[in-house]
Amino acid sequence: MADATVKKYPKPQLKGLLRKQIGRNMIGMVIFTAVSVMAMKIFYNDENKRAYAEFHRNYDIDKEFEKMRKKGLFDSCSADDDD
Repeated sequence: MADATVKKYPKPQLKGLLRKQIGRNMIGMVIFTAVSVMAMKIFYNDENKRAYAEFHRNYDIDKEFEKMRKKGLFDSCSADDDD
């Protein structure tokens, strides 16, 4: 009767423990890396692409050239408006 109340613990794993832990860590690392890459793409790269596209959609190169010419930034163009 005394044997029925004694709880037996499982034997500790002595062989292959490092390999098992490395396998578990590799799976966790792959999942973490995939989530990080997707977050970087969605929150950083896509936002930058949208901002660049918006800039180039609204950018007027002739208007910018005239502003720089009037400031006298070019050596080949005169800064005055008597063209």
